[in-house]
Amino acid sequence: MLPTMADQGEAVIENRLSFRLNPGCLKRGDLVTFESPLAPGRLVCKRLLGLPGDIICVDPTGSKAPSSEHVVIPRGHIWLMGDNADLSRDSRDYGPVPLSLVRGTLWARVRLAQLPSITTHVRTGLSLQPRDHLPEPYSLPSPLGKSTAIPTLAQNSTSNLPDRLVQT
Repeated sequence: MLPTMADQGEAVIENRLSFRLNPGCLKRGDLVTFESPLAPGRLVCKRLLGLPGDIICVDPTGSKAPSSEHVVIPRGHIWLMGDNADLSRDSRDYGPVPLSLVRGTLWARVRLAQLPSITTHVRTGLSLQPRDHLPEPYSLPSPLGKSTAIPTLAQNSTSNLPDRLVQT
């Protein structure tokens, strides 16, 4: 589904419930998940171009069939096509897809980002990004006038601590 979806680094949320409760909820332009007619058990995602009864141009790009060839989508079937038409295996190859193979529609796409290294301040439990500043350590007044607070950071040695946090 390039360029709409990336090869990696994305997750999708699939809506199965709406299709199961109301198979007529499908609309042209929806991203549909279905079991591949060519490889049973393999989940595929394509864009819905035609509903039952529609007259569809088999290949508007003309790369797999003459652009003058048209087909009527039979009852209980839909016409699906990949967004990267030149490299996509879709209804132009295997014809109309039975609704019984449809699993649902894509509801949302989430891009997964590389997480930066996170340091946790053990005492406060705050997750700190490298650009964040550490909070000043909280110390209770001691009866002897000495501070009893011992600031510590996970995965850091005292040589990596800011000067204000190094206990002397």
